Amino acid sequence: MIESPCVGVCTVVKNKCIGCTRTSEEISNWLFYSDCERKIITRRCLKVMKEPLKERNSR
Repeated sequence: MIESPCVGVCTVVKNKCIGCTRTSEEISNWLFYSDCERKIITRRCLKVMKEPLKERNSR
């Protein structure tokens, strides 16, 4: 089972969590995703989390 990329900063702005960068839909459906889907989401989140916060929020 793939763990959630949640970092405990759960604040959603413009439909994205500013902590883990998942969308509201991804957060609410996490338990229903397959491991493959979770890997895809987690890889994207980790890539985005490496970007400076200013760049992340401009999307």
